[in-house]
Amino acid sequence: MASPLSANRFLDCLRDEGLTVVQVGDWREHNRNHVGPWGPVHGVMIHHTASRGSAATVQLCRNGYAGLPGPLCHGVITKDGRVHLVGHGRTNHAGSGDDDVLRAVIAEKALPPDNEQNTDGNRHFYGFECENLGDGEDPWPEVQLEAVERAAAAICRQHGWTHRSVIGHLEWQPGKVDPRGFTMTSMRARIAERLK
Repeated sequence: MASPLSANRFLDCLRDEGLTVVQVGDWREHNRNHVGPWGPVHGVMIHHTASRGSAATVQLCRNGYAGLPGPLCHGVITKDGRVHLVGHGRTNHAGSGDDDVLRAVIAEKALPPDNEQNTDGNRHFYGFECENLGDGEDPWPEVQLEAVERAAAAICRQHGWTHRSVIGHLEWQPGKVDPRGFTMTSMRARIAERLK
């Protein structure tokens, strides 16, 4: 069981991994903690935003939208490879997912198919939303993929986790497709190499 990183440690570990970090407004206090607990944390979840334009994407992820209030993640990774911090604490990114997947993440084993929505993921995962339309055609610049790799590795390094603690939304919740445009298998391989 891991306690969430403090806001300062979260910021520092991303910078220590070589990332350019943008702090957005009151990100340190911006969360959904009033609706449920944050932690223990067990992994990192990667998403795509299904949006276009860095500024609009960051604002969407910070503020949310009708029916889903923000923040929608902890960090937004834009196409230029910058990580925009929009929240710290519980955020609306993971939703309900499969308890078998959570057990596999905790044990750092191969993931089973996600076929249930019976477990609160917002409590247990750090979330990074990545600027991309998610249509399978919008490109993923290498600088952005490297930032995804570095951000996930930074969190894993802090908690002593391996690459198996990083999952995609599509591996957590039935019906989700994100991130689309690269595979989580390839991303986990990159993270494993960085953590060596």
